Amino acid sequence: MSPAYPFDEAATARAVVDAHGVLVEWSEGARRLLGWAPEEVVSRPAATLLAGGAPLTLPEDDRSGGTLALRHRDGHTISVWVLAHRRPPEDGGDWLLVTPLEGGPLPVQDDHPLDRVLLTQSPCAVAIYDERLRLHSMNDAMAEALGVPGEPMRGLRLSEIGGRPHSMDIEAQMLRVLTTGRGHDVQTYIPMGGDSSSHAWLARISPITDDEGRVRGVCVAAHDFTEQHRARERLQLVNEASVRIGTTLDVTLTAQELADVCVPALADFVSVDLVDPPEDGGELPIGPLTVPTALRRVAHRSVRPGDPDPVVPAGQCEVYPAASPQGASLLSGQPIVVAKASGDLETWLAWHPELGRRVERLGIHAVMSVPIRARGVTLGVAVFTRFDQPAAFMPDDVLLAEEVTARAAVCIDNARRYSRERETALALQRSLLPRTLPRTAAVQAASRYLPAARAGVGGDWFDVIPLSGMRVALVVGDVLGHGVRASATMGRLRTAVRTLADIDLAPDELLTHLDDVVARMSDEADVEGEGRPAEVGASCLYAVYDPVSRRCVLARAGHPSPVLLPPDGPPLRIALPPGPPLGVGGLPFESAELDLREGSVLAFYTSGLIEHRARDADAGHRLLCEALAERAGSLEAACDRVLHSVVPTGGFADDVALLLARTRGLPTRQVATWDIPADPSLVAPIRKQVLDQLDGWRLSLAAFTTELVVSELVTNAIRYGTPPIRLRLIHDDAHLICEVSDTSSTAPHLRRARTWDEGGRGLLLVAQLTQRWGSRHTAEGKTIWAELSLREEE
Repeated sequence: MSPAYPFDEAATARAVVDAHGVLVEWSEGARRLLGWAPEEVVSRPAATLLAGGAPLTLPEDDRSGGTLALRHRDGHTISVWVLAHRRPPEDGGDWLLVTPLEGGPLPVQDDHPLDRVLLTQSPCAVAIYDERLRLHSMNDAMAEALGVPGEPMRGLRLSEIGGRPHSMDIEAQMLRVLTTGRGHDVQTYIPMGGDSSSHAWLARISPITDDEGRVRGVCVAAHDFTEQHRARERLQLVNEASVRIGTTLDVTLTAQELADVCVPALADFVSVDLVDPPEDGGELPIGPLTVPTALRRVAHRSVRPGDPDPVVPAGQCEVYPAASPQGASLLSGQPIVVAKASGDLETWLAWHPELGRRVERLGIHAVMSVPIRARGVTLGVAVFTRFDQPAAFMPDDVLLAEEVTARAAVCIDNARRYSRERETALALQRSLLPRTLPRTAAVQAASRYLPAARAGVGGDWFDVIPLSGMRVALVVGDVLGHGVRASATMGRLRTAVRTLADIDLAPDELLTHLDDVVARMSDEADVEGEGRPAEVGASCLYAVYDPVSRRCVLARAGHPSPVLLPPDGPPLRIALPPGPPLGVGGLPFESAELDLREGSVLAFYTSGLIEHRARDADAGHRLLCEALAERAGSLEAACDRVLHSVVPTGGFADDVALLLARTRGLPTRQVATWDIPADPSLVAPIRKQVLDQLDGWRLSLAAFTTELVVSELVTNAIRYGTPPIRLRLIHDDAHLICEVSDTSSTAPHLRRARTWDEGGRGLLLVAQLTQRWGSRHTAEGKTIWAELSLREEE
């Protein structure tokens, strides 16, 4: 049975020499070889053990072997073949010197199983180890792979031959095979040989048995898988790039993903510099860029976190001349590779002294600059740098960098195009939305609009429209889809709503007309020039609030119901009849009427505020109500609080429009009403009552104009209207409104009277004297109104 731990440390002479040539370790095997006890040689120069007083010369390579003439303790000279390993700097950088004792392994009998398995001329690297896991023999291919002569190594363990951590790992696997008698494959690719960065090997470890089945040693057969390993690494990097690059439509994040993917798989430091887009929003020119050119550092990544500190910080511009690798690659449109070994690195970096000093400090030995090009346009340049990896950039590395950069270039170009379209749509939408909300006597209003975090800009809109009689219309809507088309559609619908609001339609009637508008837009629209109609859909909520009666009439078309926050109660959702979305056609809309106390807050919003894939709409509605219930601060603060409370992680998935309106009530002392008899002779007493009312309101400066307007409107109503006739005056700090109502549905129209006409000048006079005038239909008939500006009168 094989021993559990077969290593015989005394079978190898081992010594450790520091960088100054002083012995720091001395093994039992070394004492057996030269007779010196550890206390006699440790801390003394190693050169004292060389015969003939020869100086000790440490090799320049990390591993070297040769014959040394050593001085035995009793005075005679021993010629010994010694293998020297330099330990890694983190382990002190000392030198490990090893040599087998007795010139090789113990003698074996004829026809020993260890001698029957060696294939001297096999192209496969083969080594045989005995029961002590000491080298019995190796063929020429294995000696070449290890970078050592085969014969002098006999009697050494693999860890003593290789002198590297992976050598000890393989030795542990050999011990496992020796103990269990079962073969084992080393599953990881392990670099071996003199150039550790250039060759990868896969080892098969098998037990060697005699005729009786006893394990007498192990056979290690190593296969060179360098090309397969590199091909797999390239394929893996390309596959990883296709998965990790382009996960967002953000230019900066996409550039950072390119740098992250390539470090450390391809380089130790990667920087990405891009051309700033044209200020006019146009396209970059086709073909290579002219140099010198200014590029902006968008992303970089180092294998050492925080080191190196980049010469060009993120967000800063740098001008690259033709003498730089970046400029040369941009000018030629081809990758540029420079290396310290070839002597051209210093030449290329002469244009930037600070960068040259950084190269010297970090030990940068290879730089590769690859232009970032997509669809014939040069977007920037990616620079790959190596300082920790000892190998230079090979042709395969250049091809790999080109392929990964080309994939990233398409993603960066897509992100830039998306950003440009998004900015265009956002600018269009913001130009179509109200810049400020009008100040009215009916409500105090505040609003917010937020574009979607990832999707294109949508067609959400809101509006506050002053109406006659101190009333106000509150509107919020949402157009189906995203992008410039949705923003343009939103602008058309907002204009249509304002036009329909100017003729004072009731909410349900307005939505009916707006539904016809959307249906016509669908018929006129074209899908990407294919000649077939495009679907245009929208939702809308329209409300009219009267501060005199404190009543609000609302109707909705496929839109979420608003939330009402009473002055002294919890928020609640207003139950409105569910109307169909705009564009469906043929279905009626119904309105609802509410009595609102002064100080009530109405919250109008689009579906993007409460709907999110991470939660249902009910959860979003609860968050909205909780934010409104806090009541603290102004309406502006309430808008911010709602967005802060309801916004999900990562932003909104859809556009969000929010409109908050706090109702005001007009006191009864600011409203005066008279029932007018259908008798022209009684107009004069009515004028007198109006003047008295103006004196009571301290609006005597407006008395002359108001008297003329009231006289004309009342006279017209008596002459052309149908009783009963009613006159109403309403005023606030800035306006005075005269309204005359009757039960006739015939609307007046303004006409220009001829010179010889005796009448027809009444409404023309009203139009000249007032700020604005108009008519609206009511449930009982019609109302003619005129508005005077008190500030102008003053």
